Amino acid sequence: MAEQVSVSAVNNKTRNLVLGILFDAIGMLSFSVPFIGEFSDVIWAPLAGFLMTWMYKGTIGRVGGVVTFLEEILPFSDFIPTFTLTWIYNYVIKNKNAS
Repeated sequence: MAEQVSVSAVNNKTRNLVLGILFDAIGMLSFSVPFIGEFSDVIWAPLAGFLMTWMYKGTIGRVGGVVTFLEEILPFSDFIPTFTLTWIYNYVIKNKNAS
């Protein structure tokens, strides 16, 4: 029997992907202005960490929030798309391992 997927689960998946790409783009904006842009990370890093824990509940959200905070606060690491990578882990890798 085919497994039923709820509409809200699909909406959350799509929402998290769109928001993740948007948040990664915001994080990369400061990378486009060397040195000056790094100061904006002081504001963006805690916000990005919070947003990650809001988007993904449980252990994935907490670990992702810490990783996102560190990635944003450390100089010259803004090119890493942590939101998108978390989405891939949560919706592709984790689901593949569950099968």
